[in-house]
Amino acid sequence: MPSSSTGRSNAALSETPLARTRRARKINRVLAEKYPYAHAELDFTNPFQLLVATVLSAQTTDVRVNQVTPLLFARYPNAIALAEADPAVVEDIIRPTGFFRAKAKSVIALSTSIVDQFDGDVPDTVAGLISLAGVGRKTANVVLGNAFGIPGITVDTHFGRLARRFGWTESTDPVVVEREVGELFPPSEWTMLSHRVVFHGRRICHARKPACGACPVATLCPSYGEGETDPVKAAKLLKYELAPGQEALLNSMLADTGGAAALRQEAQRALPIQRRQAFLED
Repeated sequence: MPSSSTGRSNAALSETPLARTRRARKINRVLAEKYPYAHAELDFTNPFQLLVATVLSAQTTDVRVNQVTPLLFARYPNAIALAEADPAVVEDIIRPTGFFRAKAKSVIALSTSIVDQFDGDVPDTVAGLISLAGVGRKTANVVLGNAFGIPGITVDTHFGRLARRFGWTESTDPVVVEREVGELFPPSEWTMLSHRVVFHGRRICHARKPACGACPVATLCPSYGEGETDPVKAAKLLKYELAPGQEALLNSMLADTGGAAALRQEAQRALPIQRRQAFLED
């Protein structure tokens, strides 16, 4: 394995479109083996909850959103209820997510639009979803892929960062990233690809210091060497269920991939406040 990313970076720039597609699909297969339990990390039980939670996740973490949505949805279980909510009460509930005034305005406005324009049901098209306040293509693809089973690529900060590191795109424009990455994979893979890449970004390929020495796709990545390459040191950088001390949780998630979301939720709720903060980073 090269000691830096230079050689492979140059190789990635010169690879043919077919070679890039083959490498991208191999990365996806490896990530599927690494994260067979990958799933949406926002907690929800219906399209409305996922839509609101995704809007609240802007500029914060899924973990923090999951801390406030149980109370929010207990008080406002559907679009009709939230459309009629007192903004001050909503602001108070979602305050920990940051930008709470703007977010409260958005979720109330989008709820009103759902009631007025879609008879209280969350629309199941990109056009319908992006017509709602505070909803862009990223949010639309999250909802379509995870609540309606309609394939979509979710380009959040993690996905965009890794797509560039993997050499799948050079663009920072989410719409361009979505299109260029989508050309590398069949639509049937788009939703799960999004989960796997985001899982990898949160657990191993971090923004500030990727754990290259613990990366299962290191030999396929043109950016290998941007982070810690020593396996022992890299292992200490791992987060969530891959972090040192989380072996029991990892084994449970691997043994019950269908119940991984519930296992994750239970583990996060059980963490002391100090340890829970580690989940909120990067």
